[in-house]
Amino acid sequence: MLDYISDAANAPKAIGPYSQAVLYGGLAFLSGQLPLDPQTGKLIEGGIEEQTSQVLHNLEAVLKRLGMDFSNVVKSTIYLSDLKHFALVNAIYEKKLQGSKPARATVQVAALPLGAMVEIEMVAAR
Repeated sequence: MLDYISDAANAPKAIGPYSQAVLYGGLAFLSGQLPLDPQTGKLIEGGIEEQTSQVLHNLEAVLKRLGMDFSNVVKSTIYLSDLKHFALVNAIYEKKLQGSKPARATVQVAALPLGAMVEIEMVAAR
């Protein structure tokens, strides 16, 4: 049975026809998060550092709603508009995940919604 989650506090509401997360069995599939301010729904100001921090904050809020944290994450995918930001994003990601090392892929994409520089999606296990 699927359980659709769209009410995580301190995370932006979906900007399209999708849920913040979907639960299936013991897994939680978190939709990609953009660097949106949860209060305004607008892209935050700043560069890749600020955007990456906001994305991780948004993901953390969804995980919290599910009774989880980054230690539950088993897989993540990072989408970057420019791979030149890889090292900086990687350092911010590593610090925020505090020793948790899920499987991961990082890819460069032609563009991201709303002109964002980074988007991250995750899969977590209970």
